[in-house]
Amino acid sequence: MSKPTRPNILLITADDLNWDSLGCYGCAVESISPNIDRLAAEGMRFTHGHVNVAVCMPSRSVLATGRYPHRNGIEGFRDSLIPGTRRIMEVVTEAGYRTGVLGKVGHSSAGFDQWDYVRDIGDLGRGRDCDRYREYLGEFFDQVGDEPFYMMANSHDPHRPFYGSAQETECWGETTKQPSRVYQGHEVPVPGFLPELPEVRQEMGEYYSSVRRCDDIVGAILEQLEASGHADNTLVLFLSDNGMALPFAKTNCYLHSTQTPWIMRLPGVTQAGTVDDQHFVSGVDWYPTVCELIGVETTTNLDGHSMLGLLRGDTQDAREVVHTQFHETAGRKRFPMRCVQNQRFGYIFSPWSNGERRFRNESMSGRSFDAMEAAAKHDPAIAARVDLFLLRVREELYDFAADPDALNNLIDDPAHADTAQCLRSQMHDWMQRFDDPLLSALEAHDDAQVSEDLVAAQQSLLDGLG
Repeated sequence: MSKPTRPNILLITADDLNWDSLGCYGCAVESISPNIDRLAAEGMRFTHGHVNVAVCMPSRSVLATGRYPHRNGIEGFRDSLIPGTRRIMEVVTEAGYRTGVLGKVGHSSAGFDQWDYVRDIGDLGRGRDCDRYREYLGEFFDQVGDEPFYMMANSHDPHRPFYGSAQETECWGETTKQPSRVYQGHEVPVPGFLPELPEVRQEMGEYYSSVRRCDDIVGAILEQLEASGHADNTLVLFLSDNGMALPFAKTNCYLHSTQTPWIMRLPGVTQAGTVDDQHFVSGVDWYPTVCELIGVETTTNLDGHSMLGLLRGDTQDAREVVHTQFHETAGRKRFPMRCVQNQRFGYIFSPWSNGERRFRNESMSGRSFDAMEAAAKHDPAIAARVDLFLLRVREELYDFAADPDALNNLIDDPAHADTAQCLRSQMHDWMQRFDDPLLSALEAHDDAQVSEDLVAAQQSLLDGLG
């Protein structure tokens, strides 16, 4: 089989995988991610990789469109693209590429229904069977032949229900495919943003078992790519769509919400084992990167910039910060948030927080949050964490370099007032540039107009949220 002259693209995603749950990102859990670690050793690993919104369908739609959620129209799970918004799958199809998707089809397609090859959760052992991924990817490669391809292969792990959990049997009535290694609570860490409780530790064992199964799937995908003969001419990107489905991670704007493993391998371009710890890259950058790689001119309405130069070892300006956001949960409850982060600090603006409205999301299902609420009745420190998670505050400022778990809100610390104002100004400028509907709320707050202007802005924002 002759190889296509144009490079192929293989986008591999995990579902709800925390950035620091992999060995190559410092996770000390024994043998947690041998296949993903191998990919990192063969390619380039980014320290400051982020998704732009920490929930599945909006996050994946940013990858598909190169535009922030409020600019592509998909802020939640029942939204549609703004008319005229082009998806990268359309661009590569017009360029002569064959397209395929494995798993998470509806969440990853941004309404695109012209995939040449489709296999969804039911074909893939609930999206958790590495043998099915290997089989169907091989089938796709057989169909592609010598034509260039764009394949999006999506693991459903480590999304809830975690392997071996009560949720799993309640949801499906059975246990799904066993990972190549199963972990118990005593073998894994409890993240610093959660309290050390027996139920939390047990759930973390179930989570890490699902992480290992995700790694099994990635290994099967990469093995099949190698067997196909396409590996030497294929750009591979591995990332997660958001952080773990536990409090203070997924569906928020904390560091552990949007920071993601970001590993890229392009033989002949990336140097094996390199680490970029200088530049921020995020979901909006994927679309223009693919366009540059395949030689297609990008449109002027994209929000990101190509990373191809970074893969060659170049430096790029305007990559000192990342802007992230959140709009609504899968249950269509809107909790708008915005964040701007640099290598040290993160500033979060949550205009929905009024001391009464209570946050609710999927991360509160399972063992951990129930245990936190029970412990809060007799532990003031845990009670304070529960209250913060449920009610939030309008502004938060964290020194993520020293406090990645966001335990110490510095917003009222006079020593950090200048930092807060600097980041607040950066957020304001970004909101102006990208026509963010929260701009008026930020301006009212920044002007300290806790009066009719702020009330009107908040009422408009929260209108109809229930």
